[in-house]
Amino acid sequence: MKKQYVCDMTQGNEISLLLRFSMPMLVGNIFQQFYNMVDSVIVGNYVGKNALAAVGMTGSLNFLYFSLCNGFATGAGVLMSQYFGMKNEKRVKDSIGNAVYLMLGMGVLMSVISILLSRSILCLLNTPDVIFEDALLYTRITCGGLISVVLYNGIAAMLRSLGDSKTPLFFLIFASILNVIGDLVLVLTFHMGVAGVAIATILAQALSAVCCIIYAMRKNPYFRLTRENCRPDRVLLMKMLKLGIPFGAQGSLIAFSCVALQSVTNRFGEDVIAAFTSTSRIEQLVQQPYNSLGMAVATFTAQNLGAGNIERVKKGYHRAGILVVIFSLTMCTLMYLCGNSFIRLFVDDPQVVAIGGRAVRITSLFYIPLGMIYVARSLMNGAGDSAFAFVSGLIEIIGRIGFSIVLTSVPALGYWAVWYTTGLTWLITGTVCMIRYTQGKWRHISLVN
Repeated sequence: MKKQYVCDMTQGNEISLLLRFSMPMLVGNIFQQFYNMVDSVIVGNYVGKNALAAVGMTGSLNFLYFSLCNGFATGAGVLMSQYFGMKNEKRVKDSIGNAVYLMLGMGVLMSVISILLSRSILCLLNTPDVIFEDALLYTRITCGGLISVVLYNGIAAMLRSLGDSKTPLFFLIFASILNVIGDLVLVLTFHMGVAGVAIATILAQALSAVCCIIYAMRKNPYFRLTRENCRPDRVLLMKMLKLGIPFGAQGSLIAFSCVALQSVTNRFGEDVIAAFTSTSRIEQLVQQPYNSLGMAVATFTAQNLGAGNIERVKKGYHRAGILVVIFSLTMCTLMYLCGNSFIRLFVDDPQVVAIGGRAVRITSLFYIPLGMIYVARSLMNGAGDSAFAFVSGLIEIIGRIGFSIVLTSVPALGYWAVWYTTGLTWLITGTVCMIRYTQGKWRHISLVN
């Protein structure tokens, strides 16, 4: 196999491997978030704060739909990594062939369901009348293009499971540039508002998915499948379902908790919704290093467990924890110094800037437990600990709903309860994830026997 398209993480310095694997993903994740940030910047500055609120409040809802589909890609990636660690080339290829069936099926199914239910769900979320129609239009367009998101994320997850974190990056950069151009043309030239932003994003993601698939088939030997590799394999499909359903549930539960918090936020009016949208965009960007490191830890864990090297997995976890602490302290300091300036990137309304600036200072105090959620949870995912995948998602629901109910009932907190809820949810979830790691149950899970 060509080494430039795979990375064997069962050998070499742990922190060097994690960083080398994480950096391309970090750049890629930042560009992926760039889609949303550009949408918010253009809408907030050229359409208005109500349009910004409409686009922002649908983020958690769309994440819910994406998570249900992407869980299967995550499950397939874990299985492939463990087979790769075992040096079992045939089963890696069989996993790729069978994973495509699951991803296509879920992509189509969720597109139909999300479009049909979007109006009812927005009503349940207490969406203000002034932004309802824009939110509905944006949701339906983005959900209609869900299949392209699923395909890209699925192929990218497979490439990463083999240690290739660079290939997906190239197509994300190109797609991000296309997205910016599309936003500017459709919003500024054709005045299409939130519809233009949604269409530009979907087209960019679709192109990224197609290019990534073609490139992987031509360049990566593992993607050169035979008819036998594409034959439905009941054992593999059941393993992917066993992993994919809890992983999908994990993501969807987290997304549902975010939707529930968005519903609470909506009660405080357009200024708070716009501020929450802006802080959410900033937090999404801050989380990308954690997310990239977490994906590196997941691949590192799966490959090394496939090779039977438990002690190396533990070393990787501890090295990743050090990186989390360093980055978290740096970002917390930056938020206290420049919080308001970051908010002004999205909107220039003084009231919204004042609320958002203070809000990011609140949540930045909880960045260390947030980072450890990604590291510990990813280790468990890489080990195939599907039971905890569901539990950790449930904890976030309990945290966001429970804290929001309690804190919003305190008059002195007012709408600040929204951001304290976010921080405390990170704290309790991060703590439970680290406890799960110390229990060591992940060491005894085997997927590839």
